[in-house]
Amino acid sequence: MFAVLKTGGKQYKVQPGDVLRVELIAAEPGEKIQFNEVLMIGGDKPVLGAPLVDGAAVQAEVIDQIKADKVITFWKRRRKHSSKRTRGHRQKLTLVRVTDIVEKGADKTGVKAAIGTRAARLAAHDAPAAKATKKAPAKKAAAESKE
Repeated sequence: MFAVLKTGGKQYKVQPGDVLRVELIAAEPGEKIQFNEVLMIGGDKPVLGAPLVDGAAVQAEVIDQIKADKVITFWKRRRKHSSKRTRGHRQKLTLVRVTDIVEKGADKTGVKAAIGTRAARLAAHDAPAAKATKKAPAKKAAAESKE
């Protein structure tokens, strides 16, 4: 059995046991996640989604958060402008191992949904703010007890 899932603007054909390098996902290594955007389930009785298969999901385990190889871009303006610019970029990726393909009842499994890159970046930036908000309720509780 195989499934075609969509994550990070790309589509992947997966089977249980496959290891994928996908765009950054907000999850820690060792955590179990679930891809809910399944476009097709193949096997004895293939099921095509329109656009998604209802109730289907692909469950995976996060192995590691990695970076891709460095991509270097170089610009040079010719003639009378002697300017050059070099810039490098390393894309952040998540390494996952597919553990199971769920055909029906994916919403009842209780596994955390795979949240994509934008949410992962926001979660990384909000982590220091979350620590600050934990201290704020203690001050509010003290103020309420004085009233």
